[in-house]
Formats: sequence, C-alpha cells, structure tokens
Amino acid sequence: MNLKAHFLPALGLTTALAACSPAPSDILVPDDQREPLMQVVEEEARNDPAENCLLLVWSEQEDPDVEFDRANDAVNGGAISCATGTSPSQFEAAIETLREAAQSGDKARLLEQVGLPFLYIDAEGERRELTEDQIDTLFDEVFDQRMVAVLRDLDLSQMTVDKDQGAYFELGSLWLVVDDTGGKPRIVTVNRQALDEAAEAAKEQAERGQGKTLD
Repeated sequence: MNLKAHFLPALGLTTALAACSPAPSDILVPDDQREPLMQVVEEEARNDPAENCLLLVWSEQEDPDVEFDRANDAVNGGAISCATGTSPSQFEAAIETLREAAQSGDKARLLEQVGLPFLYIDAEGERRELTEDQIDTLFDEVFDQRMVAVLRDLDLSQMTVDKDQGAYFELGSLWLVVDDTGGKPRIVTVNRQALDEAAEAAKEQAERGQGKTLD
C-alpha cells in the first residue's frame, strides 16, 4: 500500500520555500539583528541548501535558536526547514506544549494548538473538515485516550516531513503544518484510521521480534 497516497491530508502548506533557494542578503534579518547571525551562518549557507532554508526561516524570527536548529533540522523525509517553512525549534516548542497539555488533560491548551481547516479521518476512513465548534464538540472522539497517548510521547526525532505538506507522526495519524514562514506549527489533521494501522504495524513488528536469538 502507498502510505503517502493513503495518509496525506487534503491540505497544503500556505507557504513554501521556493526550492530552498538562497535568500537575498537584504531580507535575511532586520538590520539591528543581521550582523551576529550572518557572521555565524552566512559562509556555511553558500554550500548547504538546507542552511539556506534555515536562513530564510530565521529571517522571519526575532530570536532564532541557531544552534538547536542546525543540530536538529534533519529528520526522516529531509530538512524540517525546507519541507515545512519553519525551524526545528518551533516544532520542538509545539511538541513540548502538546506533551504537557496531554499529560495534564488540559483541553483548552490542547485546542489552542489546533489549526483550521482541520481534517478529521475516523477509524472507517470517513473524512470530515471540522469547524472550531465541531472540534470542541467532538473533542473526546478526536483526542481519545489513544491519541492523547500519542501526544504524550511525541518526539522530534520521530517526526517525518513531506515537502509542502507538513510534518507527521505515527504513519500520518497526526499532521502539523505552519501558516507563516518561521511560525509555530499547529495540528491540522488527526487520522484515526492511520493510528489503527500504525498500531497494527507495531504489533506485527513486535511479534516478528519475539523468539530472536541474542548474540
């Protein structure tokens, strides 16, 4: 089965990075912030396409976390900055908020991390675009115990990115996208069908691992 075709949400990023082309020097950062950042990264960016994507993202941020972003930009699927239009540190901040909200059971805080339009795919594969009020009404179905468990265990290193589509976890069970270059990602898709298939795949993998002889 083509997982990408099966799980991709019918949503595109509203911003793209134009094939990660180098940003003109006059738009990299505001004048009062340019020199420290440029001295650190400009030389490396000339020979590294991913660094160019980071430069474009950083140009839209007041206080970019250069060290963290450089160390964590590469995930499954490619560079976070090139694929999503924002930085790893912004994803890490969103993930931390989601983990804390799921752990505490704070419904309001979790709903703050949801973006519109929001696509919900139920266990039978039925696709529905929910309004803000509908998400609130169906909260216990959309974010049930299994999805909350996924949120509690989110880890940036387990994320996969897909160019101009966003980032996802658990075979597409949870998708996040960014509205503005350099901004914070929000949840735009919950796919219960994908969550069920991810659980089944994990079960099969665990069963295949049973009975192995250890060296």
